[in-house]
Amino acid sequence: MKMKQILAAIPAALVAAGLASAAPGTVLKGADIIDFEDGKVLRGQVVAIEDDKITYIGSERRLPDGEWTEIDLTGATLMPGLSDSHVHLTSGANVHGFRRLTRSTSRAAISGVVNAEITLLAGFTTVRNLGAPGFTDIDLKKAIDEGEVVGPRIIGAGQSIGITGGHCGDATLLPYEAQRRTGGRADGPWEVRQKVRENKKYGAQVIKFCGTGGVLSPNTSINAQQYSLEEMKAIVDEARLLDLKVAVHAHGPRGIQSAIEAGVDSVEHASMITDESIAQAVEQGTFLSMDIYVSDYILSEGEAAGILEESLAKERMVGRVQRERFQAAFEAGANMAFGSDAGVYPHGTNARQFSKMVEWGMSPMQAIYTATLSNAILFGLEDEIGSISVGKSADLIAVEGDPLRDTRELEDVDFVMKDGVVYLNEINQ
Repeated sequence: MKMKQILAAIPAALVAAGLASAAPGTVLKGADIIDFEDGKVLRGQVVAIEDDKITYIGSERRLPDGEWTEIDLTGATLMPGLSDSHVHLTSGANVHGFRRLTRSTSRAAISGVVNAEITLLAGFTTVRNLGAPGFTDIDLKKAIDEGEVVGPRIIGAGQSIGITGGHCGDATLLPYEAQRRTGGRADGPWEVRQKVRENKKYGAQVIKFCGTGGVLSPNTSINAQQYSLEEMKAIVDEARLLDLKVAVHAHGPRGIQSAIEAGVDSVEHASMITDESIAQAVEQGTFLSMDIYVSDYILSEGEAAGILEESLAKERMVGRVQRERFQAAFEAGANMAFGSDAGVYPHGTNARQFSKMVEWGMSPMQAIYTATLSNAILFGLEDEIGSISVGKSADLIAVEGDPLRDTRELEDVDFVMKDGVVYLNEINQ
């Protein structure tokens, strides 16, 4: 085959990865349906899809007349596509520590293409990508939206904003003579406003900044606040002017408290959140996106993946505390999001976090709710995704087991539909 023919075939091959389009009409039948709006399981009903929307839910005998393609999901559990409020699609779980210094922006973009498909086939039909070099997540989103690449719906942050010498603001492994700044470094109220504007200019749909040091960034303290309250308020205010939501990376209590006071929409990690900050989060409706599985990966496989001893020591200090604070926040009635930090650990294994959420106090229904309707509300997409409802996007997944008995069923999904296109179906085949 000539090169021109090969190139012409590539888009068609990618489109063909969607195994079946829902046009003109598709009916999913035989499955138990989890209704997260009412907290119930519906039986004996079918779901009809036309184009990319759900158009009917009800008994098969009342299904509107038409030519329907039937998909038999008998014995399976059908639910909305999952979402993840904190991923890094252009990052790899085996690229930590000094290895990160060898990773170019173009190489990260290529990894993003692979990781996007892996994530979708794992049942995550929407993700919020909180930080990527060179706005690679924004370009990845465009490629997916235009049908060039297979992947989930992406809400991209572009480049994370951080202080000089901070978790998001610098390559802290390098000596002075080899200085390299990230695209998101900004100091002072007016400079951070400019950075918010720049992110918006290049397509960011959410703003992410770092309010404390991080586990994986050398020479930063997870207890130390990064950005003053004045700077945090400037970030949030500028984002509001541009109709953008704000997520903050924060482990330590002072940074968490200041960020909540500044008005962020979600606190990522929230590892050492105090009871006082939990109460304020409840009052304000702030979401807590606490990645309580990732510690298992860091402490068991992190060293082999290049994670440095300094970072391992920080994780040993914070891992269990974060889980205890997760339980306290949930019991206090805080808005809980599902955020995994996938990219620190392997993409496609995001669902491992569900069992940790159950272990630390949630019921399976409550844990899965965080990755469906709760995240949809955080994203401002509750009218489009998060539940199986007429008029919403046809983002649906199914498993042959019962995830309300064992959330580990979601670690190996059997059916994936996004926007009315089936990408995976291993049920009754």
